[in-house]
Amino acid sequence: MRASLIQIAVNEDESVDTRRQRVAALVREQAGADLVVLPELWTTGAFAYEEFGREAEPLEGPTYETMAKAASDAGVWLHAGSIPERDPDGPLYNTSLVFSPSGELAAAYRKIHRFGFDKGEAVLMGAGRDLVTVRLPGTTLGVATCYDLRFPELFRSLVDAGAETLVVPAGWPERRRAHWTLLAQARAVENQAFVLACGTAGTHAGVPQAGHSIVVDPWGEVLAEAGPHEEVLTVDFDPAKVATTREQFPALKDRVLGLEPPRR
Repeated sequence: MRASLIQIAVNEDESVDTRRQRVAALVREQAGADLVVLPELWTTGAFAYEEFGREAEPLEGPTYETMAKAASDAGVWLHAGSIPERDPDGPLYNTSLVFSPSGELAAAYRKIHRFGFDKGEAVLMGAGRDLVTVRLPGTTLGVATCYDLRFPELFRSLVDAGAETLVVPAGWPERRRAHWTLLAQARAVENQAFVLACGTAGTHAGVPQAGHSIVVDPWGEVLAEAGPHEEVLTVDFDPAKVATTREQFPALKDRVLGLEPPRR
């Protein structure tokens, strides 16, 4: 299976619509890949909090339409990163979109864990509640976003739901880049799954981004890693390695906690 992670640089001098069209062209250039992944909140920048409300769009808004066509034109599965979604009946959400090679929406995931503690995303956006998996030929994706990476229980629940490849778009800051790499490898090892983590480059509202998108195999080995600038990271991997790893080292079968209510 071939995956291309497009590590987009968010330039504040570039309009959102111009960036949409530029990213759509990058997606089309990945024709021949099986899966293309974009970062979190690449239309606005993950730390550009003041832009969330101004640039929020309905689920089937301009980013949806542009990315659906790009997926269809390229003939790829496209995890189109996330957008600030405006729910007509509720708050904003940090919502990821996944499209099939025909351009149909295969899944939408509203980010469960919101970053910022008592500011930023944590107060400006609502929290999602639902786990999301997507069945592709050869593997099942488990969908999470950025700050979710710090919560292992979410990923274990995705594995319980059948996930074999964990996809994590992010807008991760440079100052915590060591955590980004460490957590991506930890989620891969503990769940015996592939992790495809796609970050942004550039600077969002004065916050330098980590870049360094990364692909990790079920043993925790780094198959590919990007640098700090905008680039396309392409890697070939064998989804069958998940089953092989779980069979050769069946640690998941030895789970105790979380499978049944604790004894009193």
